[in-house]
Amino acid sequence: MSWGTELWDQFDNLEKHTQWGIDILEKYIKFVKERTEIELSYAKQLRNLAKKYQPKKNSKEEEEYRYTACKAFLSTLNEMNDYAGQHEVISENMTSNITVELARYVQELKQERKSYFHDGRKAQQHIEICWKQLESSKRRFERDCKEADRAQQYFEKMDADINVTKADVEKARQQAQVRHQMAEDSKADYSSILQKFNHEQHEYYYTHIPNIFQKIQEMEERRIVRIGESMKTYAEVDRQVIPIIGKCLDEIVKAAESIDQKNDSQLVIEAYKSGFEPPGDIEFEDYTQPMKRTVSDNSLSNSRGEGKPELKFGGKSKGKLWPFIKKNKGATPEDFSNLPPEQRRKKLQQKVDELNKEIQKEMDQRDAITKMKDVYLKNPQMGDPASLDHKLTEVSQNIEKLRLEAQKFEAWLAEVEGRLPARSEQARRQSGMFDAQNPATVNSCAQDRESSPDGSYTEEQSQEGEGKVLATDFDDEFDEEEPLPAIGTCKALYTFEGQNEGTISVAEGETLYVIEEDKGDGWTRIRRNEDEEGYVPTSYVEVYLDKNAKGAKTYI
Repeated sequence: MSWGTELWDQFDNLEKHTQWGIDILEKYIKFVKERTEIELSYAKQLRNLAKKYQPKKNSKEEEEYRYTACKAFLSTLNEMNDYAGQHEVISENMTSNITVELARYVQELKQERKSYFHDGRKAQQHIEICWKQLESSKRRFERDCKEADRAQQYFEKMDADINVTKADVEKARQQAQVRHQMAEDSKADYSSILQKFNHEQHEYYYTHIPNIFQKIQEMEERRIVRIGESMKTYAEVDRQVIPIIGKCLDEIVKAAESIDQKNDSQLVIEAYKSGFEPPGDIEFEDYTQPMKRTVSDNSLSNSRGEGKPELKFGGKSKGKLWPFIKKNKGATPEDFSNLPPEQRRKKLQQKVDELNKEIQKEMDQRDAITKMKDVYLKNPQMGDPASLDHKLTEVSQNIEKLRLEAQKFEAWLAEVEGRLPARSEQARRQSGMFDAQNPATVNSCAQDRESSPDGSYTEEQSQEGEGKVLATDFDDEFDEEEPLPAIGTCKALYTFEGQNEGTISVAEGETLYVIEEDKGDGWTRIRRNEDEEGYVPTSYVEVYLDKNAKGAKTYI
């Protein structure tokens, strides 16, 4: 079980996990620190409580402690001072043996982790540079081969032409040789760089990354062992004071057992006994005889007792729990491939919805500009309609860019939902490593070809869009006028979903009729049959104009 072999492609997740481990360690340090503060506060409160109920010197309370019950209570107060002292010991030992040591260890751990991931990023950057060099040499080799082929064809053409001078033929031959030599040099360079890249890639995946990840694994396992040892220390600190605390409690029990109720009762007798005899019987006084009154020499005496205050004491303590919560950082790939399928689906759907909102916003802006242009056409004094053409073209290009972006995310969404086949290994590799650094653009035909969807658009999708017929501003013109003649044909280079008014859907490889050339706004008007015609981006089709037709050739 080795992270270097099992988790070779999980660099970001390991970075998050190790950071989470440090966070856990810091939370445990904070937990122990708060426990020490609670222990100190508890000890202080116990001492204050014991002091509060200590008898005051030269007071009546001091005389009350002659009773065995009061003596036991005084012994309990004294033992509580010792009991509080043990909680102070717990706080001191936890601070020195756990908090201070772990805080020092965390700082060392952060430095070690930073060093390992720095090495990992350095290795990643190196392999990425090698990959870019390989791609560059590959493109150069391809370009030189094409140039060599063209030079060879040109030489053969010149050589076959009897009207060409020998000097021109020799010049073409030398040019062909130069181009051929350049192609051979590019081939050798590409082969060398490819071998170097394969070697570097093998070293990266089987040597560098496994070694770095193995060190990270050992560092993480040391952290886990260290936190386990700290937990044992946490328990041992409590366990060490248990005998002394037990002795304090034993003394309290011993004091309680020394209470003698008979002795206390005797003390009460000794304190309040008067020494008088109880009064005798009262003689009967007969008032029918001369009065012979006697006066009793005795009198009743009433004894009073003083109530003793009832002492009540007690205490309570609170416990505190600390939740251990995991945290995620990190950069998110464009296709959210770092998330589980369901979460990734939700993120992609959210992105598609956002792009659709942006598309709708741009479409509303285009409609507003179009309406303004119509107003200018009807009322030239209000403005120049041509002044809006640039803005209208810009908005249309923005819409097309957003639509391509939305289609890309829809393709990823379809892949997650099982509606599209998985991308090739090369596409996954490029998406995972370089998409974020080389975002696709669609500003030119060449860029469109490079970023042309490789499975993002399917034949099924194009067929769904083929049946859409437009009916708004264009329908009025088509209904009132004769069909425009075909001036040529075109072949669709890519699939286009005509979702907006005035556009038409086409499938890759489909051949259609051209009825209106691009007038500089980036759109070409085409026709499939009598009922289906509309605009498509000029960069999506290859046009073959019939120069001899001049509008005479109509669609049949």
